[in-house]
Amino acid sequence: MTTATARKIAFPPYTEYDPEVPVWCITPKVGPTIHRFFDTSPVSPSGRYVGLTRFPYDDRLPTPGEPAEIVLVDLEEGTQEVVAETAGWDTQLGAHVQWGRDDTCLCYNELDTAAWRPYGVVLNPFTGEKKELEGGIYMVSADGRFAASPCLLRTARTQAGYGVLAPDEAVPRNQGAPDDDGIWVTDLETGKADLRVSLRRIVETVLPPAERDGQAFYGAHVKWSPSGERLMLVLRRVFLGASGKRRLSPNVVTLKADGTDIRIAIPSSEWSKGGHHPNWCPDSEHVFINLRYDGPGTAMRFVKARYDGSDYGLMSDAVCGSGHPALHPDGRHILTDLYPSEQTDGEPGIGVARLVDLETGEDRALVRINYMPPFEGPERALRVDLHPAWDRAFERIVFNGYVDGTRRVFLADLRPCNLGQDRGTEL
Repeated sequence: MTTATARKIAFPPYTEYDPEVPVWCITPKVGPTIHRFFDTSPVSPSGRYVGLTRFPYDDRLPTPGEPAEIVLVDLEEGTQEVVAETAGWDTQLGAHVQWGRDDTCLCYNELDTAAWRPYGVVLNPFTGEKKELEGGIYMVSADGRFAASPCLLRTARTQAGYGVLAPDEAVPRNQGAPDDDGIWVTDLETGKADLRVSLRRIVETVLPPAERDGQAFYGAHVKWSPSGERLMLVLRRVFLGASGKRRLSPNVVTLKADGTDIRIAIPSSEWSKGGHHPNWCPDSEHVFINLRYDGPGTAMRFVKARYDGSDYGLMSDAVCGSGHPALHPDGRHILTDLYPSEQTDGEPGIGVARLVDLETGEDRALVRINYMPPFEGPERALRVDLHPAWDRAFERIVFNGYVDGTRRVFLADLRPCNLGQDRGTEL
């Protein structure tokens, strides 16, 4: 890190609503900033640095090609530095900033605005050395070797804010399940990318004929299993319902990393009961999801299934599902948050980071924080979700909030929760 541009700051404690654990704001001076998502950590492999995306503003939607900034926070030195600019971002997950094999590999997306072509970058934030990749970055494997991604342009066709922002005329429209769209895998060492599996092959392999023809299919969230042996894809079928309105029918698809053994873990028939945010379990064999297991209108639950759809059932009937869930390696504790529609008490506009014990049914509200910006924009593309994410040691969590007039990023120490060895409460 160049000391000439690093700015030393203090991380003020966050104490509103009496959090159960120590919490600090780690972006008190950098303006509208977010971390990526709930399934990858913005904290570097060593635990020292945090990689984030800073918006140019957050009171209106960005325009295609407008740059955001990649921010590096040093938790030990108390410094922050803008290490890059990028046009390859959008409002919900920023530039997909995350880490590769070590602290010298900061990964994010860039966008060629002449061709409107997204691509990934691996940056050494201390030297400025960059490697441009053939493919884009949605999620980096746990060993830091590979990145997997859907088409980062087409994601906006089914959900705003999750890919890269480009003019509408530059974003392909799928007809059916195309051969040129699917899951791309990029080798972060060589920079080479390949279309590992097409949407056509996925659809023809796992969907019945009645769900294939006359529809448009898009890939959404792509996730590596913790072992790196399998990939998960949220496959969305777009069709017109009986009322003539556009509808989405999602399936949770899994496959081996080489593109073979394509299976459905959670079928659309189950997801249609009401559900959201699938994720891998630590064993890399099972996935889990928030789902209205007992049918529409019933309580949301945490539901799991093996990668091939077998071993399907409730994880607990004592706790309600919600938000963006991530399971601790002990297989017992789920970190998640609450959407407004999932809260039955508390102050409107205040988000909750939850820690759920599947064995005892204990449901702890670790932190309460404002997450309602004054302007959410069309399709709520500028909303602020907490997206609580574990660090790699499963001792601290990082999450978003809207505090003091802008979106900010916070770090909480969960070691007092005694999920592992308690080593105190220092940042």
